[in-house]
Amino acid sequence: MKIKHVFLLLLLSASHCQGQENEQGQPPQQDKQFPWLDDMHKNIAQSVQDTAIWFDDFFFLDGVMHQEVAQAEARIRLGWEPRTRELNQFQNRFRVRVRLPNLKNRLDIVLSDYDDEVALGNERLGRDDSFGDSDRLNLALRWRSRPNSGFSHRIGLGRGLQTYVKSRYRNHYSLTPDALLRIEGSIYYYSDDGFGSHFSTKFDYSANADTLYRFDNNFYYRDRTKDWLWRHSWQSLHQFDRKTAIISGYYIEGLSQPNYQLNEHYVSMRWRQNALREWLFYEVEPFILWRRDEHFSPSYGLALRVEGFFGHT
Repeated sequence: MKIKHVFLLLLLSASHCQGQENEQGQPPQQDKQFPWLDDMHKNIAQSVQDTAIWFDDFFFLDGVMHQEVAQAEARIRLGWEPRTRELNQFQNRFRVRVRLPNLKNRLDIVLSDYDDEVALGNERLGRDDSFGDSDRLNLALRWRSRPNSGFSHRIGLGRGLQTYVKSRYRNHYSLTPDALLRIEGSIYYYSDDGFGSHFSTKFDYSANADTLYRFDNNFYYRDRTKDWLWRHSWQSLHQFDRKTAIISGYYIEGLSQPNYQLNEHYVSMRWRQNALREWLFYEVEPFILWRRDEHFSPSYGLALRVEGFFGHT
């Protein structure tokens, strides 16, 4: 079965479940509906967990008692993001992280098909290939001096099987009881692209228990292009209940060469719903996109996504 068929089936199932809840006034019995979802989740989660234990056994020391078992988690997203002038646009993402307690939880193995500099779920729409977005497969070993350290280092393969090394620092500061500042800086070297760096600041303000406002700034530099890519966003995140949230935002992006110029911007409103199972989510996101290479003519779109979490963490 093709990926897009699976995606449409999951989306229709989620809609059917939500409809039953509205009509009857109470949530359906999830443990009795769609048992094939439970079988699929169990098989994927067990496969991920077995892989984690297999990796951790490499570092097992005879005669040493270990209280923890290696754990892994996976995140899979299937999306269809049609817009005017670009109807056949699919975005499928996955990320697997393995935690190895035999190394005192200092070493992780990370496998994903998107650049780690961009948080999954906060990627811009209408991506182009000028920064290698078409080939993001990434496999890396990530090491920290202690589990809660803000510094981390990794070595791996990414961006078309280039070898790379990277060091990153992350931390956050509580400015007031309702305001939080997060900072991140990294420097890395790819065998073909050369040196690069990333710096970001993220400011969160909690207006109340259900609403959060966020201002996000990102700057990227890479030897291959000899310029800076910048991205800024303003978002409003509102949670209606434990299973439903809406994210409204305005996003802009541009380059520093030949001058500091805007390349694209868009507005969107993303509805996120947890349905059928605790590990399954779907999203509906109408948006309007303006791009320089399209003469900033508005492009209207509607993104549909299904996202699943697998693992034992």
